[in-house]
Amino acid sequence: MPTIVVDVMPKAELLDPQGKAVAGALTRLGNTDITGVRVGKRFELTTSGPVDDATLEQVRGIAVDLLSNSVIEDVVGVSVIDGPTVSTEAAPAETVAP
Repeated sequence: MPTIVVDVMPKAELLDPQGKAVAGALTRLGNTDITGVRVGKRFELTTSGPVDDATLEQVRGIAVDLLSNSVIEDVVGVSVIDGPTVSTEAAPAETVAP
């Protein structure tokens, strides 16, 4: 069964305290080359049938309406995966406007 992945990230202009905490921990552990971290969310939606453009459009709507808080987050990607690799038919990562 195909799986649709939705990636949601905090808006770039907002502070990300969880990302700052992870970045601080990385520095304390000796990872000085990493200068910033942003923490987001990943949703995996499994479908019972094939994924077409209409299905992806429906999931983009779900992502904007339900899976993200449009005040503080952006939907940055909606893609299709079939097992461990990303399908070549997947939509490119993009911000979905509310």
